[in-house]
This record gives sequence, structure tokens and C-alpha cells, in this order.
Amino acid sequence: MTPAELKSARHALGLSVRQMAQMLDTDEQTVRRMEMEPDRSTARPVAARMARLIAAYVAGYRPSDWPQISN
Repeated sequence: MTPAELKSARHALGLSVRQMAQMLDTDEQTVRRMEMEPDRSTARPVAARMARLIAAYVAGYRPSDWPQISN
């Protein structure tokens, strides 16, 4: 999963960086680093387990602790 794909998925799911971090059981800084272009020194690739979880969320899976999204 590329940084742009991650950011696009997060936006499509209506999640903030904080909410995405909670759903991936990580911190906000890690999400921001995964959304950075790979040429940045602090960028981090999306872990395979996180990419699978994000794909499940995009496909419609919602765990019981899914955040309430207000529009």
C-alpha cells in the first residue's frame, strides 16, 4: 500500500489521523509517517498487517469499537 493509497483509504473511511491510529492500534505519528512520501527521511512503509486491516475496513468490515463518524 502506498502512502497515497493509505491517505485515500483514510479519507474514504471518514477517519481522522487519530481515529485511524486507534483502529490500527498505533500512534498518530506512525500514521503520519506512513502517509509521507517515501523519499522523506522519517517516512515509514505501511506494515503488511495494517494494509490487510485497512483493506478489510474499505471492504466494509466494522469492528465493535469503530469510531462514531459525525458529518
